[in-house]
Amino acid sequence: QVQLVESGGGSVQAGGSLRLSCVASGRTLSTYAMGWFRQAPGKEREFVAAIIWSGANTRYADSVKGRFTISRDNAKNTVYLQMNSLKPEDTGVYYCASGDGWYPRPDFGSWGQGTQVTVSS
Repeated sequence: QVQLVESGGGSVQAGGSLRLSCVASGRTLSTYAMGWFRQAPGKEREFVAAIIWSGANTRYADSVKGRFTISRDNAKNTVYLQMNSLKPEDTGVYYCASGDGWYPRPDFGSWGQGTQVTVSS
């Protein structure tokens, strides 16, 4: 079982940047796909970005393409989400997840507790 802890959330004005981190413990992350999801108030959780275990492939939701970058450092058991040009609609609780496989999509089975991101206009 992998334990995931997110950090780096906060409040920022539109156009600003934040960098989220997710540190894993319990098992090494090096063989897992990793993903970021978010949930806005009153809405369902939605996919944001994912990265394959090697870091060679990434996927993004259309709404964040060109603004967000997912990366990982397997030596540090950490995955990152760099968020630039933030918009108020990016507001929500951001969750880190680890999963098996890649095609057609990873089976995300472990989740962090989430970190709040608030973007004001």
